[in-house]
Amino acid sequence: MNTLKKIYMDGNIFGIALNYKCLYESLQSQFYEKPYVHVPKKPVLFIKTPNTRNTSGNVVVKKKNDILQAGPSLGVIIGKSTSRVSANEAMAHIAGFVVVNEFSLPEESYYRPAIKAKCQDGFCVLGVPVAKDDVTNLNHLSLRVFVNGVLKQEGSTANWIRTPEQIIEEISEYMPLNEGDIILTGTPLGRVAVQAGDEVSIEIDQLGSVTSLIQEEGN
Repeated sequence: MNTLKKIYMDGNIFGIALNYKCLYESLQSQFYEKPYVHVPKKPVLFIKTPNTRNTSGNVVVKKKNDILQAGPSLGVIIGKSTSRVSANEAMAHIAGFVVVNEFSLPEESYYRPAIKAKCQDGFCVLGVPVAKDDVTNLNHLSLRVFVNGVLKQEGSTANWIRTPEQIIEEISEYMPLNEGDIILTGTPLGRVAVQAGDEVSIEIDQLGSVTSLIQEEGN
């Protein structure tokens, strides 16, 4: 394992919506409805604010009347500041990768992911960083969601619309990314709704897993 340099994950957390072909295709007809009437041409970004940070083994609180959904996502950890970086150069700016459970409420608009849906306390469960040199076949990794030990969702990074290198190129055209920032590369089609008392685990090949216990607000 590569242990020569510490990998920092203390920066901003940015998410990419609609980055899996299966999800994109399932929503394609909606893109032509008002007020947008065309497909998104650039990555649709959202943020996970500092209060969303969480770690494996901790509780995630579900409000009583909310629909809480697990979201398996591969996180890209920036190791070197970027500005106007080409896709060919982008890998040199990546320190490593991390498994993430990007909890969310259901989306009303993928063009404008809502703060309420994305930014509640504990809604971003981060695993242990893995150095990029220790990850092979980045574009062919399986992502799995288990609820109480039962497999509920499975996807693959082979289904990405944009690779991490392409995402970094497009974001860094207009906004710098700094060491410690994390980019969440999206979630596959089929988010799983979870209930109070559930134990939810996200696994990604080569990156490990994170587990959360769902607790209803007030308990």
